[in-house]
Amino acid sequence: MSAPSSHDNPPHAAGLADAAQLFDDNALTRRFAPVFARIAEGAVHRERHRELAYEPVEWLREAGYTKLRVPTQYGGEGVSLSEFLGLVTRLGEADSNLPQILRVHGGFIESLLEYGDDALRDRWLTRVAQGQIIGGAVAERTAVTNNSLRLTQTDGAWHLDGEKYYTTGTLYADWVDVTAHDGESDLRVLVKTDTPGLERIDDWDGFGQRLTGSGTTRFNHVPISRENVYRRYDASAPRRNSVLTSYYQALHIANLAGISRAALRDAVAFAQAKTRTFGIPGESSPRDNPLVQRVVGRLASLAYSTQSISASLARAIDEVLIARHEGRTTEETYFRLDIQTFQAQQIAIEQTLQAATLLFEVGGASATSETRRFDRYWRNARVLASHNPAIIREAAIGDFYLNGRPHNERFGIARPAAQAA
Repeated sequence: MSAPSSHDNPPHAAGLADAAQLFDDNALTRRFAPVFARIAEGAVHRERHRELAYEPVEWLREAGYTKLRVPTQYGGEGVSLSEFLGLVTRLGEADSNLPQILRVHGGFIESLLEYGDDALRDRWLTRVAQGQIIGGAVAERTAVTNNSLRLTQTDGAWHLDGEKYYTTGTLYADWVDVTAHDGESDLRVLVKTDTPGLERIDDWDGFGQRLTGSGTTRFNHVPISRENVYRRYDASAPRRNSVLTSYYQALHIANLAGISRAALRDAVAFAQAKTRTFGIPGESSPRDNPLVQRVVGRLASLAYSTQSISASLARAIDEVLIARHEGRTTEETYFRLDIQTFQAQQIAIEQTLQAATLLFEVGGASATSETRRFDRYWRNARVLASHNPAIIREAAIGDFYLNGRPHNERFGIARPAAQAA
């Protein structure tokens, strides 16, 4: 559907700052616009009072956001990755905590689409389509590949014991996707979050993304059903022939693009409402000041650029998914997609951090008021940028171009439990 003509919608600053005329003005974004507006309305209050986003997560669940990527045959909506990541940017603009809260949930869906057998997909994608949310308890503080969480058998019953950190989204989830070790190998197991002995703690102490529930999850002799052990894998092997590395970073980049949009939106609203310009006596309008106009022009350009990078990367991943379905992918296909992702990461991070700083140039000291919490944009972007450090990936890009070597990140290569020896 085409955007309304200028005769239907006369140009005005609020509409231009929303940038609907430039990106993703489609039925999907219009459908979720009221939900995102409701989320944005309470974002500063939640940030100031560290009020966890339980209600916004429920609004998204009720609106069908959590099942958008689930194929229609399982009860989902089967939208393309490009459509979904475009929506992630709009959600990140409203409150960048929300895409991060649901990042593991989305990754779980993508992993089933890649690695799951028919029975596994039918069981779990159907549950996701019914509204159930997946959180994650994979990472630990000490090392990437070490796995201290133990799955043991006592008197014929299986239990989990240990602790995970960076357990993003688990506070809001119905199930937690866990990595553990059973004495033979690492494995993945899904655990209901209300299972006795499972403790979720809001102790994430990062200066950004404060509401994502990325702190500790403890397992105190937590009983599990062996049927919920769904994969074994070799944690020492690099991830190969997978879009998951690109997917997880693409979601960060889409979220960063949302932060850039939010910085532009707030700069415009702030400048329009001001009646005082620094260094000019009496009342004056910053919106007519060419220096303020220049700042907003730069912010608009940064928002456009980051969203263009995100959209381009999303299309590239979709193209690989189509090629895989048609049997046209090789190992090199995935290597090149990852390098393209790492390149996008470098620039999107840099530009979003620039936008989050430049925002303050439109308002002087009053822009630093705690009532506005403009600082959250830089803090949230900086924390997102610290996932999968860009400096390491920049070196991987150079090595690939100079020597043709693929990156060697190790997240484990999964295979269905039924195939495990």
